[in-house]
Amino acid sequence: MTTFDTVPNAHLVTEDAPIYREPFGALAAYIQRAGPGERAALARLQPEALQPHQLAALARALLAAGLSPEQWHADTWPRWALIAHGMALAGHDGKQRLGKQLAHAGVSESRVTKLLTSRGDAFTQLLPRVLRLLASKGVAPNWRELGELVLIERSTQRQYQVKAEEIRLHIAGPYFSALARTESKS
Repeated sequence: MTTFDTVPNAHLVTEDAPIYREPFGALAAYIQRAGPGERAALARLQPEALQPHQLAALARALLAAGLSPEQWHADTWPRWALIAHGMALAGHDGKQRLGKQLAHAGVSESRVTKLLTSRGDAFTQLLPRVLRLLASKGVAPNWRELGELVLIERSTQRQYQVKAEEIRLHIAGPYFSALARTESKS
């Protein structure tokens, strides 16, 4: 069972701590600057079944982003592994809202709905598929939104469950707005 009282830097999940968002940009910058071998190692990560040899690449990336993984509980590693894996697959673009990016890439309404309504393992399995689709369309996702959701979506604490739902709505709103604008132009 995940509790964020025991996860280092969990206090950064709150809205009144803007520094929380910085590790996403730092991690994305590290991955973008990394050599092809390091990027490939991160792209091949299996977040839910991390192997010891995969931890080296992940730890280097996380340390470069200013995080302190040596203090983490075992359930924190897969979340950050999923984020690093996703960034290595699809990149990062924090300039647009994730919902707009999903619409721009032509991700179907049913796929976005499945992603936003899935929880736990289902979410973890669907996300890489959506990221590969975004990458195939040349659209990099906003990891400031998506990363925060990845970090808190499995929480059993009410405050984080509420925050996760807010993030889902902040993704859905721009997605469906962009979709409606596209349909009205047709």
